[in-house]
Amino acid sequence: MEKVRSFGHDLDVNATDHELVKAQTHVWNHLFSFINSMSLKCAIQLGIPDIIHSHGKPMTLSQLIASLPIHQSKTTPNSQVYRLMRILVNSGFFALQEVVVDCETDLLEEGYVLTNSSKLLLRDNPLSVTPFFLAMLDPIMTKPWHSISTWLQSDDPTPFAATHGMEFWDYNEYDPRLGGMFNDAMASDARLVMSVVIDKCKSVFEGLESLVDLAGGTGTVAKAIADAFPHVECTVLDLPHVIANLKGSENLKFVGGDMFEKIPPADAIFMKWIMHDWNDEDCVKLLERCKEAITSNGNKKGNKVIIVDMVVEDQKKADDHDNKPYETQLFFDMLIMVLLPGRERQEKEWAKLFSDAGFSNYKITPILGVRSLIEVFP
Repeated sequence: MEKVRSFGHDLDVNATDHELVKAQTHVWNHLFSFINSMSLKCAIQLGIPDIIHSHGKPMTLSQLIASLPIHQSKTTPNSQVYRLMRILVNSGFFALQEVVVDCETDLLEEGYVLTNSSKLLLRDNPLSVTPFFLAMLDPIMTKPWHSISTWLQSDDPTPFAATHGMEFWDYNEYDPRLGGMFNDAMASDARLVMSVVIDKCKSVFEGLESLVDLAGGTGTVAKAIADAFPHVECTVLDLPHVIANLKGSENLKFVGGDMFEKIPPADAIFMKWIMHDWNDEDCVKLLERCKEAITSNGNKKGNKVIIVDMVVEDQKKADDHDNKPYETQLFFDMLIMVLLPGRERQEKEWAKLFSDAGFSNYKITPILGVRSLIEVFP
């Protein structure tokens, strides 16, 4: 057993010197993990992914520096830009490839190229995740993270409410800038998710003649479904101020209302990333409204509720293989805890919600990374 001297006391620890410094490194990595996200935010704000993409081939450091809108004092060799790019290469957002910089001498130099992750940050990419990324790192969104311990000692509903004096949804209405950023974030995520759902899960929409997208915002999900399945009459239901001035199309319309009070009748109700916003009691109430809507004209075969949300892995299963997706799910559960009264749920917790709301069966299709498509039947 090793003994470590600490402030004049003998502290017995079952750890070797190597294990101690390894543990210290583990602590430091978590302490400074925010540096990855803030470095990437800087790269996005400077337009680095787009600059490298526009270059069309591996881009050397000197070429990148010359293309950036930065101060002259930041353009020296081994500059701050080099240090920024080094950590972003380490985190997998850029990669290095050799490129010929002098055709006469065949002189080679390393150049930066995009990876699959940074391609999702291109502003012109229709599946760009940049709006979501920037919204989540807005100071209004990050400030409540400093108050979790204080919140746990209070009766405030969420750290967000404790910090800003109002609930998240109320703040979105109060601050049009944040509300617009959040709507853009959800729309960008919806485009990516629906590209996969429509490509891989066409059978989910077979036999449907009508569908209501609950809390569908500006209608990105419903528009994708309406375009892919012209025979389906699609309706976006959201709060009146959210859908104000939005125009539909031949098989798409917008309706203002409260989904907890009444949902228009339809063959299917679609909910993307909504259920995790609410506590169990509100989720059961919402599911009951959904069941009323899809059974109002009788229990037609094929009527259902379609949910896109997380089904959190069992921790033992996560420990048996790559636990990165599980870690991402835990990150989102903490995000929801800070912003809203809801939570991410395991399958047994989903099953209880469905049963309590009077549904008979469900089917989970895990095709969306850390999220799944869930069909719930009356």
